[in-house]
Amino acid sequence: MQIFIALLAGLIFGVGLIIAGMTDPSKVIGFLDIAGVWNPSLAFVMLGGITVATLAFRFATTQTQSFFGSAFQIPTTTQIDWRLIIGSLLFGIGWGLAGYCPGPALASIATGGSKPVVFTLAMLGGMAIFELLEFASKKAR
Repeated sequence: MQIFIALLAGLIFGVGLIIAGMTDPSKVIGFLDIAGVWNPSLAFVMLGGITVATLAFRFATTQTQSFFGSAFQIPTTTQIDWRLIIGSLLFGIGWGLAGYCPGPALASIATGGSKPVVFTLAMLGGMAIFELLEFASKKAR
């Protein structure tokens, strides 16, 4: 049941990204181009997402389990370390260069074209490299 709910949530999220136009890299790049022809539409999508997430997390922290009986796994780490900073920088650079972040890239695969496929493959490659480095680091300890 949990897999079905996760799939349904992902599909709803993907359709929302497509409807909002966030699968179009030119919208993202237009938002980041504050010195050129700035497109503020991404700010409204972000504000909507942040609002929904804030309300959902506030509600979740008052509950002991989910609607389907499983335990919540809400992160408790509040420390900002070099890994978070480097990861954020890499994410931002990739987002700015390609105009995609992971969710819209996956949703864009459904709309066709090779760019989201190439981006997704590069993203998966980066994740694999990270996991290999993590494994090597833990093995060296």
